[in-house]
Amino acid sequence: MELKFVDPRSLKDNPDKARRSKSSPQADALLLATIKAIGVVEPLIVFAEADGGNGFVIDQGHRRAKQAIAAGLEEIAVLVVPRAEDGGAMRSLATSITHEQLNPVDLWRAIERLVALNWTEEAIAIALAQSVRQIKKLRLLANVLPAMLDAMAKGDMPNEQQLRTIAAASLEEQKEVWKAKKPNKGDPQVSWWSIANGLTKRRMYARDASFGDELREAYGIAWVEDLFAPADQDSRYTTDVEAFLGAQQEWMTQNLPKKGIITEPNTYGEVKLPPKAERVYGTPKKSDHAAMYLDREGKVKTVHFRLPEAKKKANATEAAEAVVMPKSRPDVTRKGIEMIGDLRTDALHEALSRAPIEDDTLLALLVLAFAGQNVRVDSGAGGDHWFGRRMPRHAATLFDAEGKFAFDAETLRIAARGVLIDALSCREGMSKSGVVALVAGGAIGADSFLANMGTEDFLSCLSRPALGGLCDDTPVLPRARVKDTRAALVEYFKEGHFVHPAALFAADAASLTEWLSKSTVPEAEDDVGPEVDGLSGEDQRSEKGELEEGYREAAE
Repeated sequence: MELKFVDPRSLKDNPDKARRSKSSPQADALLLATIKAIGVVEPLIVFAEADGGNGFVIDQGHRRAKQAIAAGLEEIAVLVVPRAEDGGAMRSLATSITHEQLNPVDLWRAIERLVALNWTEEAIAIALAQSVRQIKKLRLLANVLPAMLDAMAKGDMPNEQQLRTIAAASLEEQKEVWKAKKPNKGDPQVSWWSIANGLTKRRMYARDASFGDELREAYGIAWVEDLFAPADQDSRYTTDVEAFLGAQQEWMTQNLPKKGIITEPNTYGEVKLPPKAERVYGTPKKSDHAAMYLDREGKVKTVHFRLPEAKKKANATEAAEAVVMPKSRPDVTRKGIEMIGDLRTDALHEALSRAPIEDDTLLALLVLAFAGQNVRVDSGAGGDHWFGRRMPRHAATLFDAEGKFAFDAETLRIAARGVLIDALSCREGMSKSGVVALVAGGAIGADSFLANMGTEDFLSCLSRPALGGLCDDTPVLPRARVKDTRAALVEYFKEGHFVHPAALFAADAASLTEWLSKSTVPEAEDDVGPEVDGLSGEDQRSEKGELEEGYREAAE
């Protein structure tokens, strides 16, 4: 390296300089005033001219040389450095970036020159402290129409989303759109939004595909990688929408469950179920049906539903309760209440199946279960005989192969649990047991069996204030839109376990008191059936051996 003083007019511009976009007139005027006042503070970097020339080529400092000539300086200081093997391409690029961020078009052109000089993308990324993905992203500008590149080089850049759409289109499509939407003399500003909108194509992503490589090849689907997408997600996509949806439909046909149907979404994007079908939000049973459909993004979705059983017409003797309309939207919608009922019932049944229950508690729960508002007994004293068809299957297990009423303690416990599962329910509708089901669930710890409610289906049933209340107890911050807040909460609860307080097995004190007052019968009115005081947990023996005498007569 050698310091020399030369005439700035004798220096030659580097044809391969990295920065080609013009500086603003204000920046040039400021630099000229500085040079006139104190001269060129930082020496220019130059190297000897190739091919036997005697001059020097500017490596760094083109603007300083130009403004020194404008200021009328006769000599300026320069540092002469050896000529690099790549003509100083990498040195010029790295220095330009450190002084001021290069225009993306200039940066792309410099990268393309380095690639032409046998630099690999990995080597360029290491030298510029950039990721390989960023280098590949910049190289996509090679797919942009030259006329658009010229507009971008002037500093009028589209945003990343618009640039992604433009680079993904063919040159013929870009040419047609640019011809129709290029700026005019009166308005030189390029409307990148309208250009990107004209080139937008619907994308179907590989991460949403359920089919495998066999169906992909059969439908001729070729994945294209979106280099503008985040690096930590699968960004492969195709614009062949018909082929993608066809492959998804065939996959659903091949993987349709035994009791499954293929349906389609309605105008609101929700699944269209058969008439009178009831969607199951909790754990599906073997008797439930499955419905598969494609949502608006082309994803395969599966929901379960339950068809109603044939019901006999009941006696309309009960008066309809007065419906009080709330003045404001409740925290949980009617659909959310139904979901809570399904989830509570699943948790209650799971607890009755697997939770440890003492024998005395089990007997008490049996008494409680038959007090549910959904239970009717076919009594010999009269009444309805429509119900009671599910209970005999549990009682049948208490008989042996010879028809004798014989059982062990474990068989009795299993039968008792089965009766409780069939009797107790929190589902909305005629199968709801009422407050007794909540008391039973609280007694056996059914809260621990509740499924995660931090899902899109349930959180969509909560109001904005209710969602804001959930954010207070989590690191999630409320968004401007309810949809964004709900999506953030779903992502947060994906790895955790959320149970809404309204779903816990806690009987409301007022409802329990009302039920007790209705269920307690005064002694004077209880004139039907055996005396309650005469019942006990011990076997009742007949007086004077009447029972033994009866057995003796039967034997004779």
